[in-house]
Amino acid sequence: MDDIKKNFGNRIRALRNNIGLSQEKFALKINMDRTYFASVESGKRNVSIENIYKIANGLEISMEKLFEGM
Repeated sequence: MDDIKKNFGNRIRALRNNIGLSQEKFALKINMDRTYFASVESGKRNVSIENIYKIANGLEISMEKLFEGM
């Protein structure tokens, strides 16, 4: 299960970098604690569906698009 969390975190990081926001700025944008968000990106968290929704909205993509290619 660790691989899926790491793959998901890497996907989020790549998409966040594509829009040019730091972890801190992105976490503020989606109203999420930066340290929590950093742990999601590093694959250390089993993130809830509500937080996945927040992340997708912050990236301005659908949840389906967030998981694309995983």
